[in-house]
Amino acid sequence: MQASVKKYTLNFKRPSGTSRGVLTQKETWFLILEEGGRYGIGECGMFKGLSFDDVPQFEEKLRWTCRHIQKGLSFLWNGLREFPSIQFGVEQAFLSLASRNPFVLFPSRFTENEAQIPINGLIWMGDKAYMLDQIQQKLEMGFHCIKLKIGAIDFESEISLLEAIRNDYPQDRIEIRVDANGAFQPAEALHKLTALSRFGLHSIEQPIKQGNIGEMKKLCQNTPLPIALDEELIGVVDLGKKEALLQTIRPQYIILKPTLVGGYRGSEEWIEIAERLQIGWWITSALESNIGLNAIAQWTFTLNNTMPQGLGTGGLYTNNFESPLCVKKGYIYSRKNSDWQPNLIEELCL
Repeated sequence: MQASVKKYTLNFKRPSGTSRGVLTQKETWFLILEEGGRYGIGECGMFKGLSFDDVPQFEEKLRWTCRHIQKGLSFLWNGLREFPSIQFGVEQAFLSLASRNPFVLFPSRFTENEAQIPINGLIWMGDKAYMLDQIQQKLEMGFHCIKLKIGAIDFESEISLLEAIRNDYPQDRIEIRVDANGAFQPAEALHKLTALSRFGLHSIEQPIKQGNIGEMKKLCQNTPLPIALDEELIGVVDLGKKEALLQTIRPQYIILKPTLVGGYRGSEEWIEIAERLQIGWWITSALESNIGLNAIAQWTFTLNNTMPQGLGTGGLYTNNFESPLCVKKGYIYSRKNSDWQPNLIEELCL
């Protein structure tokens, strides 16, 4: 078996505002396996400024992975505990190599276009007019659940924005999730959650910065609005520490990005603990290309979670890879009679 890595830069169609600033490009890396004329591919979509593995040694660790590829998936996954996006790429690549079709990792009713996955429509940070315009577009596209990034404009303007949405779209018509990305100060968080709760929101992600475990525990005990942990999970790789974190904080939900928490295996460890503690969860992507999104979506379907998932970043880029994935009326599905670009893996190797 031979392994190689290809770096690829994704270009946003328009600058996209996040809590990490405005993005115009997103780097990603593809791990490509070859054995006996067959190929496997996995995406290592390290997210600069957010990923636990955003370190100077990242590309050297990719080369280490290639040098040790013969030692197999279990050895590599355990040796990559501080590099969750590479763990995920390795999992994908081995599944891809073993599959009859390198892009069908989890054959199911989803890959046969017999079933779909409900998703939320993501609203990017910006001024009020821009965010309202995005919301209108998502509703016209048939979404029944939207997720708003908050924290980019002043809080009173965000309250005004939510008020405007609810005036036109009551709770029984549209579910609203908000993501604060740790924007609130601990001393003001409960007051702000109380102000937000009157809009019938589904949940708020990461109201205060990760690492404030005592403050987050108190918030989750007293909040009028369900809290979902997101960034709080990043960098927690030991199984015992995962359990201790959820036992201590007791959030209402956790949100799992396989690229950031150790791929399928790392995510499934969190899910097992969460379900035992009666904590809800859902899956989301992290700005991967369609190759990584495909790998996440197929696996997500097998988990049988009926909540809207956070999938569907594929349309953000000008130079994404054509794929069977399509978003329509608030669902993501895989078109049966559409296929990946011929020889895509070979082209990436060049």
